[in-house]
Amino acid sequence: MKVDIKKSLKWSISIAVITFVLAALFSIVSNTLLNGVSWAVGMIIVLIIVLIGIFFDIIGVAATAAHEIPFHAMASEKVKGAKQAITITRNADRVANFCNDVIGDISGIVSGTASAVVVIELMVQFGKGEGSALQNTVSVLLTSVVCALTVGGKAFGKSFAIKYSTKIIFQVGRVFYFIEDHFHVNLLGNGKKKKKTANRNVK
Repeated sequence: MKVDIKKSLKWSISIAVITFVLAALFSIVSNTLLNGVSWAVGMIIVLIIVLIGIFFDIIGVAATAAHEIPFHAMASEKVKGAKQAITITRNADRVANFCNDVIGDISGIVSGTASAVVVIELMVQFGKGEGSALQNTVSVLLTSVVCALTVGGKAFGKSFAIKYSTKIIFQVGRVFYFIEDHFHVNLLGNGKKKKKTANRNVK
């Protein structure tokens, strides 16, 4: 199997730029939400960030586990979202790279940073200074809990994604269909270029 170096390099650069932008957005949004909130609300925000990472990890695994055949049958019956699901499965490597690596890694980093902010807010509430024994203990405990939830959630998510890969990718396909149909944004490029070239050949 030949590897297109130029295509791979172009994808790598694109995904690096996307990662940079998304990481900045995640950080800005999380810092804005955490600014001035109580530690309890901060913990809820941290859990939401962790859940986002788990959610996208499920989609990435499901994309690699799903097969095209069921979606072809749906597409022949003009089921909404089936064509998008086919495109997702055909580009499973890129979907998994984006969902598992990009969103997953960003969520992990941002949740760690958010946890540190929550610890600081908690110490302020207890009137403890920075670097105290209590802060170190709480920081280690909270970091361990976040890591356990992330790893445990992804472990469960992988099993769930493999078992229900077809259903998951079909639902993702329906979401893409809705976006493309209502906002006229062709996110997946579902064959529009091919139709144009076909029309040229006919002429």
